[in-house]
Amino acid sequence: MLNYYASHYFTRWAPGLVLVALLLLGGGARAQAPAPKRELRAAWVAHVFNLDWPSRKTLTPAQQRQEFVSILDSHRQNGMNAVVVQIRAAADALYPSTLEPWSEWLTGTQGQAPSPPYDPLAFMVREAHRRELEFHAWLNPYRALTNGTTASIAPTHVTVQHPEWVVPYGTLRVLNPGLPAVRQYLTRVVMDVVRRYDVDAIHFDDYFYPAPQTGIVFNDDAAFAADPRGFAATTAGRADWRRSNVDIFVKMVSDSIRSVKPWVKFGISPPGVWRNGTSVGGTATTAFQSYSDIFADSRKWLRRGWVDYLAPQVYFAIGQTAANYSLIVPWWSQQVNPDTVRHLYVGQGVYRISATATEPGFRSPSQLPSQIRLLRQQPNVQGSMFYKTTELRANPLGFADSLRTNFYRHPALVPTMPWKDNVPPTAPVQASVSSNPGAGIVELRWQPGPAAADGQQARQYVVYRLPAGTVPVTAADLADPATIRTITDSTAYQEALPTVPARYALTALDRLYNESAPTTFQVLATAAGSRQTALLEPAFPNPFTAETHLAFTLPAPGPADLRLLDLAGREVAVLLAETRDAGRHEVLLRAADLPTGLYMVVLRTASGIARQKVLLVR
Repeated sequence: MLNYYASHYFTRWAPGLVLVALLLLGGGARAQAPAPKRELRAAWVAHVFNLDWPSRKTLTPAQQRQEFVSILDSHRQNGMNAVVVQIRAAADALYPSTLEPWSEWLTGTQGQAPSPPYDPLAFMVREAHRRELEFHAWLNPYRALTNGTTASIAPTHVTVQHPEWVVPYGTLRVLNPGLPAVRQYLTRVVMDVVRRYDVDAIHFDDYFYPAPQTGIVFNDDAAFAADPRGFAATTAGRADWRRSNVDIFVKMVSDSIRSVKPWVKFGISPPGVWRNGTSVGGTATTAFQSYSDIFADSRKWLRRGWVDYLAPQVYFAIGQTAANYSLIVPWWSQQVNPDTVRHLYVGQGVYRISATATEPGFRSPSQLPSQIRLLRQQPNVQGSMFYKTTELRANPLGFADSLRTNFYRHPALVPTMPWKDNVPPTAPVQASVSSNPGAGIVELRWQPGPAAADGQQARQYVVYRLPAGTVPVTAADLADPATIRTITDSTAYQEALPTVPARYALTALDRLYNESAPTTFQVLATAAGSRQTALLEPAFPNPFTAETHLAFTLPAPGPADLRLLDLAGREVAVLLAETRDAGRHEVLLRAADLPTGLYMVVLRTASGIARQKVLLVR
């Protein structure tokens, strides 16, 4: 039963409208460490050698899916808003392709499809988007085989079909960057993914020309002789020619993506050091360098706007002698061209953290937290990418805890890319708010607004909670990420009633995270006093077919145990069993292989037990 005295009024805030609900209800906001409202927070998910996913070649498709969903849920809980998933590690595919064979790390044998059949890439993109995570499809362009003597090689593999494109380099097999046919082939592979899948970005890492090895020569003499393009037949000339080969390919991929799906981002994660030496415009370092070791002029790609983002792998400690993180990151920030602004993120090496790390700086629990603080001080750095998933989930030296409870405690919007799209979506319409003091719940509902001037519809929505007030909500009011309650693709939101006066604001986001202005709708309400027991909110949706959202609010920090039982009282699943902070928490219940029927959700906390029934239908 609704119990409120309401006065309704609408005000304009051009170009759109803002929904605000002033509730004389309860629940204060928690203290929050300063953080940007917009920041990319991504984790790499490596496929090669089963480093992250799948963890073994022998997993069944059902086990693969379950493991990947668990990875996504872990990253979401740690505050990520994007995943960078390796889908092509060695001229192979994590998706059905007429161009390249199935990956050996998926099924154990290159070219062998999953059985029973499914499309892993389509599944991964869909599940990432369900969790409001961007999906960056990570491809290794030039690496053909990680080991030419031991790899599983299918008859359809490019090394079999086009041996003339392949350069042996020790045990590696590399597609020759100097061949126009190779560049055309690789661009075709990239565009096959762009056209067929709803990926948010195409991502390359640092594999271009192979890294130097003593006593091994990369023999591209024939390719140079066939297409020298005016470069001198000298050591310096050959190096410039190789850099030009990579430049041509990067520009070709960039242009191709923009011509077909201009909203899809293109990013590259090169080595952390572009070039050693301040005399040549580089850094005061003596480390592996992108420019001369793998012939990747990554700074040029950033300055000329060929990429939408660059994420240098600055896997060094603060104060490290050969390569000092605190020198390299500010240098990269300074390389952003003010006339062609592109995003710069910092790749951070979670895999290097341990109590016994070789580099002393990585033995300290404060190393990566200090790195985050430093990168946030740089004017042109807009986020982090963490390598890699397995280590991040292992919580080395408590780093994942520091993300979840401090640095990424509140959600962040992905930074906008105005050179791709700067038209905001229209504000949500038919917005309403209702409170149910008896149940201790407030619920917001809305519908998408009409298409924006560029034809785009809203893709997600942001719900804010603000201190009570009577003046219209402004953009400045929404700048604090601590006010963000959720970022969702749903058109409804529920939470426990606040215990202090509060108001809500709602905005829309388009695909590239441009944010609408809001419509004002005010409700004055009275409600029961503060609840001192844990609140288990109604599941949404219920009944459900694939998944339902469970949420509960703890009045104080303490243990929370959430389980799913069948009607006979038998335990079906442990959904949560850990200590949580005071406040609201969400858990996603997936149907997976559960039989249809009625189930009981049971929440046990220090303040008591709460139950509710959920119905699974197919």
